[in-house]
Amino acid sequence: MDSVHSDHPADPSGLPAASIASVASGPASGEEGDDTVLALKILVAGGFGVGKTTLVGAVSEIRPLRTEERLTEAGRGVDDLGGVERKATTTVAMDFGRITIREGLAVYLFGTPGQDRFWFLWDELAQGALGAVVLADTRRLTDCFPAVDFFEDRGIPFVVAVNRFAGAREFGPDEVARALDLDSGTPVVLCDARLRSSGKHVLINLVEHAGRVRAARLLADTAPVG
Repeated sequence: MDSVHSDHPADPSGLPAASIASVASGPASGEEGDDTVLALKILVAGGFGVGKTTLVGAVSEIRPLRTEERLTEAGRGVDDLGGVERKATTTVAMDFGRITIREGLAVYLFGTPGQDRFWFLWDELAQGALGAVVLADTRRLTDCFPAVDFFEDRGIPFVVAVNRFAGAREFGPDEVARALDLDSGTPVVLCDARLRSSGKHVLINLVEHAGRVRAARLLADTAPVG
Protein backbone atom coordinates (compact mmCIF):
# COMPACT_ATOMS: atom_id res chain seq x y z
CA MET A 1 0.00 0.00 0.00
CA ASP A 2 1.22 3.50 -0.74
CA SER A 3 2.90 5.26 2.16
CA VAL A 4 2.64 8.93 2.99
CA HIS A 5 5.04 10.87 5.16
CA SER A 6 3.51 12.42 8.26
CA ASP A 7 4.88 13.78 11.52
CA HIS A 8 2.43 11.50 13.36
CA PRO A 9 2.59 7.70 13.54
CA ALA A 10 0.14 6.24 11.04
CA ASP A 11 -1.78 2.99 10.86
CA PRO A 12 -1.52 0.71 7.81
CA SER A 13 -4.24 2.79 6.18
CA GLY A 14 -1.70 5.58 5.86
CA LEU A 15 -3.71 8.06 7.98
CA PRO A 16 -2.69 9.24 11.47
CA ALA A 17 -5.01 7.41 13.86
CA ALA A 18 -4.00 9.44 16.91
CA SER A 19 -4.80 12.72 15.15
CA ILE A 20 -8.14 11.43 13.90
CA ALA A 21 -9.16 10.14 17.32
CA SER A 22 -8.17 13.44 18.94
CA VAL A 23 -10.65 15.45 16.87
CA ALA A 24 -13.51 12.95 17.17
CA SER A 25 -16.57 14.42 18.81
CA GLY A 26 -17.84 11.09 20.14
CA PRO A 27 -18.76 7.54 19.23
CA ALA A 28 -21.09 6.92 16.36
CA SER A 29 -24.13 4.78 16.96
CA GLY A 30 -24.00 1.41 15.21
CA GLU A 31 -25.86 -1.81 14.96
CA GLU A 32 -25.31 -4.41 17.67
CA GLY A 33 -22.25 -6.49 16.78
CA ASP A 34 -20.81 -3.78 14.54
CA ASP A 35 -17.04 -3.59 15.16
CA THR A 36 -16.95 0.08 14.14
CA VAL A 37 -17.16 2.04 17.38
CA LEU A 38 -16.20 5.39 15.90
CA ALA A 39 -17.09 6.46 12.37
CA LEU A 40 -16.02 9.92 11.24
CA LYS A 41 -17.21 11.86 8.20
CA ILE A 42 -15.11 13.82 5.72
CA LEU A 43 -16.67 15.69 2.81
CA VAL A 44 -15.07 16.10 -0.61
CA ALA A 45 -16.51 19.18 -2.32
CA GLY A 46 -15.75 21.53 -5.18
CA GLY A 47 -16.94 22.58 -8.59
CA PHE A 48 -18.31 20.52 -11.45
CA GLY A 49 -15.77 18.12 -13.00
CA VAL A 50 -12.98 18.92 -10.55
CA GLY A 51 -12.24 15.29 -9.58
CA LYS A 52 -14.31 14.58 -6.46
CA THR A 53 -15.50 11.16 -7.62
CA THR A 54 -11.95 10.30 -8.70
CA LEU A 55 -10.45 11.23 -5.31
CA VAL A 56 -13.01 9.25 -3.31
CA GLY A 57 -12.48 6.23 -5.53
CA ALA A 58 -8.69 6.47 -5.29
CA VAL A 59 -8.47 6.41 -1.50
CA SER A 60 -11.46 4.22 -0.59
CA GLU A 61 -10.69 0.67 0.54
CA ILE A 62 -14.08 -0.49 -0.71
CA ARG A 63 -15.63 -0.17 -4.11
CA PRO A 64 -17.10 3.33 -3.82
CA LEU A 65 -20.80 4.00 -4.08
CA ARG A 66 -21.38 6.38 -6.96
CA THR A 67 -24.54 8.15 -8.10
CA GLU A 68 -23.38 9.24 -11.52
CA GLU A 69 -25.69 9.81 -14.46
CA ARG A 70 -24.84 10.61 -18.04
CA LEU A 71 -25.02 14.23 -19.13
CA THR A 72 -27.82 14.84 -21.61
CA GLU A 73 -28.84 17.52 -24.05
CA ALA A 74 -31.33 18.76 -21.43
CA GLY A 75 -28.40 19.83 -19.28
CA ARG A 76 -26.70 21.79 -22.04
CA GLY A 77 -26.85 25.45 -21.11
CA VAL A 78 -27.36 24.51 -17.45
CA ASP A 79 -24.04 22.79 -16.73
CA ASP A 80 -20.95 24.81 -17.63
CA LEU A 81 -18.59 22.41 -19.42
CA GLY A 82 -15.90 25.00 -20.03
CA GLY A 83 -12.56 23.30 -19.44
CA VAL A 84 -14.14 19.85 -18.99
CA GLU A 85 -15.73 19.40 -22.41
CA ARG A 86 -15.01 15.65 -22.45
CA LYS A 87 -16.87 14.98 -19.19
CA ALA A 88 -19.79 12.64 -19.89
CA THR A 89 -21.24 11.96 -16.42
CA THR A 90 -22.14 13.89 -13.29
CA THR A 91 -22.79 13.05 -9.64
CA VAL A 92 -26.45 13.63 -8.79
CA ALA A 93 -26.47 12.74 -5.08
CA MET A 94 -23.13 11.77 -3.55
CA ASP A 95 -20.10 9.52 -3.74
CA PHE A 96 -19.29 7.32 -0.76
CA GLY A 97 -16.10 5.58 0.30
CA ARG A 98 -14.55 4.18 3.48
CA ILE A 99 -11.11 3.95 5.04
CA THR A 100 -10.55 1.74 8.10
CA ILE A 101 -7.89 3.33 10.30
CA ARG A 102 -7.79 0.51 12.84
CA GLU A 103 -10.29 -1.78 14.55
CA GLY A 104 -13.09 0.41 15.87
CA LEU A 105 -12.08 3.54 13.92
CA ALA A 106 -13.12 4.34 10.35
CA VAL A 107 -13.41 7.38 8.12
CA TYR A 108 -16.36 7.74 5.75
CA LEU A 109 -15.86 9.90 2.67
CA PHE A 110 -18.80 11.72 1.10
CA GLY A 111 -18.31 13.38 -2.27
CA THR A 112 -20.79 16.21 -2.84
CA PRO A 113 -22.44 17.04 -6.19
CA GLY A 114 -20.88 20.02 -7.91
CA GLN A 115 -23.71 21.73 -9.78
CA ASP A 116 -25.74 24.56 -8.28
CA ARG A 117 -29.02 22.68 -8.57
CA PHE A 118 -27.81 19.96 -6.17
CA TRP A 119 -26.50 22.25 -3.41
CA PHE A 120 -29.57 21.60 -1.26
CA LEU A 121 -27.93 18.24 -0.42
CA TRP A 122 -24.87 19.86 1.13
CA ASP A 123 -26.45 20.77 4.47
CA GLU A 124 -27.54 17.19 5.04
CA LEU A 125 -24.16 15.78 4.06
CA ALA A 126 -22.32 18.30 6.26
CA GLN A 127 -24.07 17.26 9.48
CA GLY A 128 -21.45 15.99 11.92
CA ALA A 129 -18.53 16.30 9.50
CA LEU A 130 -14.99 16.23 10.88
CA GLY A 131 -13.91 18.48 8.02
CA ALA A 132 -13.86 18.87 4.27
CA VAL A 133 -11.61 18.81 1.24
CA VAL A 134 -12.37 21.51 -1.33
CA LEU A 135 -10.96 20.39 -4.67
CA ALA A 136 -9.89 23.16 -7.00
CA ASP A 137 -9.01 23.35 -10.69
CA THR A 138 -6.85 26.38 -11.53
CA ARG A 139 -8.52 26.60 -14.95
CA ARG A 140 -11.86 27.22 -13.19
CA LEU A 141 -10.79 28.47 -9.79
CA THR A 142 -13.97 30.49 -9.19
CA ASP A 143 -15.98 27.25 -9.22
CA CYS A 144 -14.78 26.39 -5.72
CA PHE A 145 -15.85 29.72 -4.17
CA PRO A 146 -19.30 28.37 -3.15
CA ALA A 147 -17.70 25.42 -1.31
CA VAL A 148 -15.19 27.70 0.44
CA ASP A 149 -17.99 30.06 1.52
CA PHE A 150 -20.16 27.13 2.66
CA PHE A 151 -17.57 25.67 5.02
CA GLU A 152 -16.32 29.03 6.27
CA ASP A 153 -19.87 30.13 7.14
CA ARG A 154 -20.50 26.92 9.11
CA GLY A 155 -17.13 26.82 10.85
CA ILE A 156 -16.23 23.45 9.33
CA PRO A 157 -12.44 22.98 8.99
CA PHE A 158 -11.33 22.44 5.41
CA VAL A 159 -8.30 22.30 3.17
CA VAL A 160 -8.10 23.34 -0.47
CA ALA A 161 -6.57 20.65 -2.67
CA VAL A 162 -5.49 21.84 -6.12
CA ASN A 163 -5.99 18.97 -8.56
CA ARG A 164 -3.12 19.15 -11.05
CA PHE A 165 -4.65 18.62 -14.48
CA ALA A 166 -2.34 18.03 -17.44
CA GLY A 167 -1.82 21.21 -19.41
CA ALA A 168 -3.15 23.50 -16.67
CA ARG A 169 -1.00 26.41 -15.56
CA GLU A 170 0.80 25.71 -12.29
CA PHE A 171 0.20 28.01 -9.30
CA GLY A 172 1.76 27.75 -5.86
CA PRO A 173 -0.29 27.25 -2.68
CA ASP A 174 0.24 30.86 -1.58
CA GLU A 175 -1.04 32.17 -4.93
CA VAL A 176 -4.15 30.00 -4.71
CA ALA A 177 -4.79 31.06 -1.11
CA ARG A 178 -4.63 34.73 -2.10
CA ALA A 179 -6.85 34.22 -5.14
CA LEU A 180 -9.50 32.51 -2.99
CA ASP A 181 -9.08 35.03 -0.13
CA LEU A 182 -8.78 32.17 2.36
CA ASP A 183 -8.69 32.74 6.10
CA SER A 184 -5.20 32.67 7.54
CA GLY A 185 -4.15 29.13 8.39
CA THR A 186 -6.36 27.35 5.87
CA PRO A 187 -4.03 24.85 4.15
CA VAL A 188 -3.64 24.65 0.38
CA VAL A 189 -2.02 21.50 -1.01
CA LEU A 190 -1.29 20.27 -4.52
CA CYS A 191 -2.53 16.82 -5.49
CA ASP A 192 -3.30 14.34 -8.22
CA ALA A 193 -6.77 13.00 -7.43
CA ARG A 194 -6.05 9.79 -9.36
CA LEU A 195 -3.30 8.66 -6.99
CA ARG A 196 -4.04 7.00 -3.65
CA SER A 197 -0.85 8.32 -2.05
CA SER A 198 -1.69 11.88 -3.12
CA GLY A 199 -5.25 11.59 -1.83
CA LYS A 200 -4.01 10.30 1.52
CA HIS A 201 -1.62 13.23 1.75
CA VAL A 202 -4.59 15.57 1.32
CA LEU A 203 -6.58 13.76 4.03
CA ILE A 204 -3.65 13.85 6.45
CA ASN A 205 -3.40 17.62 5.97
CA LEU A 206 -7.13 17.94 6.66
CA VAL A 207 -7.03 15.79 9.82
CA GLU A 208 -4.08 17.71 11.23
CA HIS A 209 -5.73 21.05 10.38
CA ALA A 210 -9.00 19.95 12.00
CA GLY A 211 -7.01 18.99 15.10
CA ARG A 212 -5.46 22.45 15.29
CA VAL A 213 -8.84 24.11 14.86
CA ARG A 214 -10.40 21.96 17.57
CA ALA A 215 -7.54 22.67 19.97
CA ALA A 216 -7.84 26.41 19.38
CA ARG A 217 -11.59 26.32 20.01
CA LEU A 218 -11.17 24.32 23.22
CA LEU A 219 -8.56 26.82 24.39
CA ALA A 220 -10.88 29.74 23.61
CA ASP A 221 -13.77 28.05 25.45
CA THR A 222 -11.71 27.48 28.59
CA ALA A 223 -9.97 30.89 28.62
CA PRO A 224 -10.91 33.03 31.66
CA VAL A 225 -13.31 35.87 30.95
CA GLY A 226 -12.38 39.42 31.91
